[in-house]
Amino acid sequence: MSRHSKIFIGLIFGAAAGVLCNVFFAAAPFLSIVQIYISDPLGKIFLNLLIMMVIPLVFASLSLGVAQIGDLKKLGRIGFKTISYFLLVTTLAVSIGLVLVNLIRPGDYLPAETKTQLLSTYKEQATQIKDATEKTEFGIQTLVNIIPRNPFSAIAKPNPDMLALIFISLIVGIALTVIDKKKAEPLIRLLEGINDITVVVINLAMKLAPFGVAALIFSVTSRFGFDLLVALSMYIITVLLGLALHQFGVFPILVKIFARYNPLLFFRKVQTVMLTAFSTSSSNATLPTTISVSQNNLGIPSHITGFVLPLGATMNMNGTALFEGVTVLFLAQVFGIHLSLGVQLIVVIMSVLTAVGSAGVPSGSIPLLVIVLVMVNIPPEGIAIILGADRLLDMCRTVLNVTGDITCAAYIAKSEGFELKQ
Repeated sequence: MSRHSKIFIGLIFGAAAGVLCNVFFAAAPFLSIVQIYISDPLGKIFLNLLIMMVIPLVFASLSLGVAQIGDLKKLGRIGFKTISYFLLVTTLAVSIGLVLVNLIRPGDYLPAETKTQLLSTYKEQATQIKDATEKTEFGIQTLVNIIPRNPFSAIAKPNPDMLALIFISLIVGIALTVIDKKKAEPLIRLLEGINDITVVVINLAMKLAPFGVAALIFSVTSRFGFDLLVALSMYIITVLLGLALHQFGVFPILVKIFARYNPLLFFRKVQTVMLTAFSTSSSNATLPTTISVSQNNLGIPSHITGFVLPLGATMNMNGTALFEGVTVLFLAQVFGIHLSLGVQLIVVIMSVLTAVGSAGVPSGSIPLLVIVLVMVNIPPEGIAIILGADRLLDMCRTVLNVTGDITCAAYIAKSEGFELKQ
């Protein structure tokens, strides 16, 4: 049985078991015991095995990708095409979300008593996010912080600064192309060795994937309150519809036009990545699988995957941007705040920018979403209204994020004269 088939079975089994437990045993003490001592630890072990390899993988693959490109003019050309693609696709995603939320107006469907109940239930969690956000500097300081004073402290934090890591990797890769080849060769071999080690560890971790995925999905679905999902159903439907339109409408067109590739074949070849992204809710945790699948299934050259995909895991957050745009307008509707077309354009710009800066970890976009709410005068405490449904939406938007990364890598490979594997 193929790996993606095993993961899919684990996904279905975990989801079904979680839903049944939520319906019949929501108040039973044994359910919390299963969650705390079995499903949560197993899911976290699987996630940690993948995330453990992210920093060495990003550093090695990105530095090698730049070094293997060799010509700095060629690097600049590929970099320009990559960033342009990211910005174009992310802006398209936000625009789709805003059109849908203006047409459906999900905020008008939320009863006042439900809003009060949600604000009360998630008040403490929302306050913690708001307090943490107040310490977050966003703007010109974000650009300054990309260049770290101490590269080791930037990556030795519980939530590493991925933009700083990308900058360090790019600088090392550029330096390897400039210095004498004989001096560069030992470090290149070392980076290749690190890359090979990460592949071995990732393959070992993916053997646990069916069980890890089942545990992660069980933990999520067994905790879902169906009353909450019903109350927020129109909001959830709006987000999911936007994600589906982008995933199965925009991406196939982009793959066909830019990569000259059969969209159905493309989705069939990357389904393992989509399943991993859905279950982990993390672009960073999915990155090892994304690189492996892109090289082995699609035949994208390693220097392109090594350059484009680590960048994409941090900067190309199509699903996150769409989610942020929909959420801002949904909360505006809930609080009866009218946002003019000009303000909505600001929401588009800020959603794109904050999506680039959001962490590629579960719910990594929530703190930056608070910044957008404050900017357009929506009460930041309103974030409590959507927190209960965020995990489900996070799983879905991460699929969009990683799929967008691979479509970009396919486009870059084709534009550089490489043929994708049929």
